Amino acid sequence: MKPNIIIILADDMGFSDISCFGSEIETPNIDALAKGMRFTQLYNCARCCPSRASILTGMYPHQAGIGHMVYDAGVGPEYQGYLRQDVPTIAELLKKRYATKNGDSHHDGGGYATYMVGKWHAGGEYPPDATHDWIQSTMGDETHPTPTQRGFDEFYGTLGGGGSYFQPPSLVIREVMPEDFYYTDAINDEACRMIENKSKSDNKQPFFMYVAHTAPHWPLHAPKKEIDKHRGKYMRGWDNLRRERHARLIQQNLIPSTWECSPRDVHCPAWEEMDDKTQQWENARMATYAAQIKIMDEGIGRIVQSLRDTGMYDNTVIFFLSDNGGCAEYLKENGEEGHWPEFYGGLTREGKKIDVGNLQHLEPGGEETFMSYDLPWANASNTPFRLFKSWVHEGGIATPFVVHWPEALSGENKDHERICHSPWIMMDIVATCCEIGGIPIPSNLEGESFLSLLRGERTRRQRPIFWEHQGNCAVRDGKWKLVYGRCEENDEGWELYDMSKDRTELHNLASQNKDRVEQMIHMWKEWADRVGVKPWPLHPIPEGEKDWSNLPWLW
Repeated sequence: MKPNIIIILADDMGFSDISCFGSEIETPNIDALAKGMRFTQLYNCARCCPSRASILTGMYPHQAGIGHMVYDAGVGPEYQGYLRQDVPTIAELLKKRYATKNGDSHHDGGGYATYMVGKWHAGGEYPPDATHDWIQSTMGDETHPTPTQRGFDEFYGTLGGGGSYFQPPSLVIREVMPEDFYYTDAINDEACRMIENKSKSDNKQPFFMYVAHTAPHWPLHAPKKEIDKHRGKYMRGWDNLRRERHARLIQQNLIPSTWECSPRDVHCPAWEEMDDKTQQWENARMATYAAQIKIMDEGIGRIVQSLRDTGMYDNTVIFFLSDNGGCAEYLKENGEEGHWPEFYGGLTREGKKIDVGNLQHLEPGGEETFMSYDLPWANASNTPFRLFKSWVHEGGIATPFVVHWPEALSGENKDHERICHSPWIMMDIVATCCEIGGIPIPSNLEGESFLSLLRGERTRRQRPIFWEHQGNCAVRDGKWKLVYGRCEENDEGWELYDMSKDRTELHNLASQNKDRVEQMIHMWKEWADRVGVKPWPLHPIPEGEKDWSNLPWLW
C-alpha cells in the first residue's frame, strides 16, 4: 500500500527554535519525529508566500507565479501573485487525475485523497481588513484560486497571510467559532478530524495532507496560561540565549564547533543596556513567542496520536519545516490609520479596540494587542546565522527539517546516519513525494528527490540552488555560496563563502576568488533569465522615499 504523506509547515520560525535543533523551547512531539532523520542544510525561499508557492509546486517561486508577494505586481506572470494554472500543485500530482493548461489536458495522478488545513497564502491578495462580503465575492475567481480549485479535496483555513489567532481574517469556516477559539489549535484539530474521517471512509486509499501553520508568525497571540509557563526564562537576554543555543547545536552534532556564532546584529542593543522594566517586557514577548511554538508542538502530537489511533502511523511519512527564518519586522506603533500596520487593527470579538504595535505599556499575548517579537529575538531564533526573513543569507533561508517514516527509517540505522548535512531545498520535497507516491517526477520539475537518502543510500543534490527575493540574490553550488544582500544602509556587493568551513558567513572570500565569483554571478544571471526574475525594485522608488523592503526594523 502506498504511504500516506503529511507536510507540516511552520511560519516565520528560526533555525534554532525547536529543541531538536538547539532550542530551550521544549518540543517533544517534533523531537520524536526527529528520531527519523534531521536535515541541517534544508533551505526555504526566504518568505512566507514564495516558500509556499515552491513547496506546493516543486518549482522556484517565480516559475509558480509568486516571485515576490501575493499582489499582482503588473510585470508578468512570474509576479502575478497567485499560483499559475499551467504549473500543477503537489495535490494535483498526487490525485487520481489532474488538469493543466487551463484544463485542456489531463494526466494520471497518484490516486491520493488530498487535504489541506491552515494558511493558503498562494492565491492572490486578501487585505486583513477586507469585509466578509468582499472575501466571499472574490475567493475562487481567476486571480484568487482556492485550495479546492488547485487539487485539494477538502480545505479548512485562511486564504490570506498573517493575522489574529483569535479571529483570523479570511478564515474559511465550517461553523461558528467557539469562545475559546485559537487558530493553531483549530488547524491541528481539523487535521485530526480529517484523518479520523478518512479512516472511517476508506482506509485503503492513501492520503496527502498539507498542514500549513501560521505559528509563530506575528502577532504575539497565545492564552495567558500558556505564556506563563515560559515567563521568566528569558530574563538573561538574547546574547546568553544565542550562546546557549549555539552550544546545544554543536552538542547535538548539527553544526561543527569550528563554525563561529555570528555576532549580535548591529541593530540589536546589548541586553545590559536596557532597564529592568524593558527587560521584563522583552521577556514577556519572547515567552509569548515560545508559547506559540509549544502550542503548535502539542497539536502536532495530537495529529500523530490520530495516526496511531487509526492504524496509519507506521505507513505515514511526515515532513516538518519552516517557511523562512525568524522575522525582524518591527510593527511600529501609532502608524497612520489605514496604512501599515494599522490595517491589522479593528475590534476584538468583545468589541474592544485592538492596539497595533510594540507598545511597552501593554502585555503581549492578548486579543486586544498586535505585537511582534522584533529583531533582537529574531536574531536569537536564527542562531548561529545572521540576518532574517526576506534575506537569502543563512538566517533568512535555513530551516530545521525533520523527516519521520517508521517503515523506511527503521531503528537499524546508526545515529550518525540520521543527520543529513548536504544542501537541499524545500521544492525537493515535491519530487520526493512523487517518488514516494509511485508517480513519475515531471520532467520540468526543478526539485530533486531525496527518497534514496531516506532509504539509507548516499546521494546529493545534482544541481545548484538559486534564490532571489526583493533584490536579495544567492546561488549555492556544492560547498560554495555566493550571496548579495540588497540594503540601502550597507551594500557590500556579492559575498562568497566556503560553507563547509564558514556557514555562518563571517569570512567573505570574494576578493581572493574573483574568477569563481564571476563564474557564479554568470550562473545566477542565466538562472534569473530562465525563471523570469525582474530587476528590483519592480517599480521606481518615488523621489525622496526609501526602498523599505529590506529595512524591516523600521516598519
